[in-house]
Amino acid sequence: MEKALKKYAWIFVLPTLAAFTIGFIIPFFEGLYLSFCQFTTVGNAKFIGISNYINALGDPQFIQSAWFTICVTVVNILAINILAFALAMALTEKLKGTNFFRTIFFMPNLIGGIVLGYIWQILINGILSLCAQPLLKLNPTAGFWGIIILMCWQQIGYMMIIYIAGLQNVPDDLIEAAKIDGANDWQILWKIKIPMMMPSITICVFLTLTNSLKLFDQNLALTAGEPSHATEMLAMNIYNTFYFRAGPAWKGIGQAKSVIFSIVVILIGFLQLKSTRSKEVQA
Repeated sequence: MEKALKKYAWIFVLPTLAAFTIGFIIPFFEGLYLSFCQFTTVGNAKFIGISNYINALGDPQFIQSAWFTICVTVVNILAINILAFALAMALTEKLKGTNFFRTIFFMPNLIGGIVLGYIWQILINGILSLCAQPLLKLNPTAGFWGIIILMCWQQIGYMMIIYIAGLQNVPDDLIEAAKIDGANDWQILWKIKIPMMMPSITICVFLTLTNSLKLFDQNLALTAGEPSHATEMLAMNIYNTFYFRAGPAWKGIGQAKSVIFSIVVILIGFLQLKSTRSKEVQA
């Protein structure tokens, strides 16, 4: 029976492999080729070498968007994970109503990003107008913190659920033994709970890292990159380059930017996974 299963296992893998090949592998390599071309449509692509990459890396808006994306990503990773972990710690205590609060905190994750963007745009602009401050599209500082608040509100509940699962897997016997040995709550947190939760931390940091780097719809709805591209993240910069800059050259440059962006996200994600997983082994 086992031999038969192994022999025909590829049949069950084939549908997923075919979908992955058609939906990802083929478009990726076609996009990689187009990044070396000048084109207006796929059918009239003309190979021009690496000039698209030179122009992409020489575009000051692209560099500015990259720096803004890095800043947003770093703050998001710290804010979302620290707050989600704190909520998970609070909601794993034996208190009344914890299930209700878990549901409430998780609910924003069910709302689409572009809808959240418009909701928070109205809220933040209302607060800014009451304080006699420039609105989001004229206020890069408010735009930056608006994106942070929006992402925290959307993702903290989701990360909280993952952290709760990690906390619940920490053996009670181990904590009780540490208390008997005289460990306080702070020592138990740093020496027992966090090391044993490294798989959950790995997942949450990876998700917040990649979600922040790839952020588009919330950025579009909240600030649309205004003022003067000051709050434009990399995904939006690529979109604007490809669709809103005049001339056939910009499509190739936009495609080159997307390839650079994809490689950077993959490399950063891989390095982060390798770094945090090494701590899982040590734990």
